[in-house]
Amino acid sequence: MAKRLRQIAIYGKGGIGKSTTTQNLTAGLAEMGKNIMVVGCDPKADSTRLLLGGLHQKTVLDTIRESRQGVNLDDLILEGFGGIRCVESGGPEPGVGCAGRGIITSIDTLENLGAYTEDLDYVFYDVLGDVVCGGFAMPIREGKAKEIYIVASGEMMALYAANNIAKGICKYAQKGGARLAGIICNSRNVDHELDLLRAFTKELGTQLIYFIPRNNVVQRAEINRKTVIEYLPENSQAQVYRDLASAIEHNEFFVIPTPISHERLEELLLEYGMMELADDYHV
Repeated sequence: MAKRLRQIAIYGKGGIGKSTTTQNLTAGLAEMGKNIMVVGCDPKADSTRLLLGGLHQKTVLDTIRESRQGVNLDDLILEGFGGIRCVESGGPEPGVGCAGRGIITSIDTLENLGAYTEDLDYVFYDVLGDVVCGGFAMPIREGKAKEIYIVASGEMMALYAANNIAKGICKYAQKGGARLAGIICNSRNVDHELDLLRAFTKELGTQLIYFIPRNNVVQRAEINRKTVIEYLPENSQAQVYRDLASAIEHNEFFVIPTPISHERLEELLLEYGMMELADDYHV
């Protein structure tokens, strides 16, 4: 029986910690013996930095633009921590062209060159921002990624973006088969954050697959250009990412989400915001 390749897209509001979360959890999966490819789908090309020890990887688009002899996989893929295969899609020159088209070109190039080998267990797409642009929605629109995880927090704009992403999944669910596999909370230490995320995920019909506590060791590891698992493997935060990796490895709960109205989202935010005010009052 052929091994099932799991193609996973990680979405979320810009700056919420998608790339950090993706690199740390894939490090956990690599420790479990999984074969993984991470495809950075952000013009900043910073989706694989921690896996590569800070090396700024040449992007697929730059390689294609500069090559006169054609490209091969060795030009596009570098091996990072735990044998993880690292790719950066890149983008056009600033102010010129559509960055979303770069994702389409990159994935098509990888497919044509045979990057999706039979030994792979996972392909992760670390995708910039929201799915309002058709190019950035490409991993789910074209059925490349079947599992979608949304990184969020208890902050208003993070939940607003997560709800929009859920709408995008609904739009492409029938054609491409994409399903929401869960919300990952990358905590910002917002009051009543866990309760708010649980209520929000219940409304969407999905699960809060993991709550990542805020820990400054993540920033220290980033400064040292490493994942937490490589930087301080015995640290409690390293175990957090291992547990997240295990949760994803064993996850079988995939749904077409039920996005909520802006009004309902405001109600949730107000409800848990009022809890904060009540706490302040009793103090």
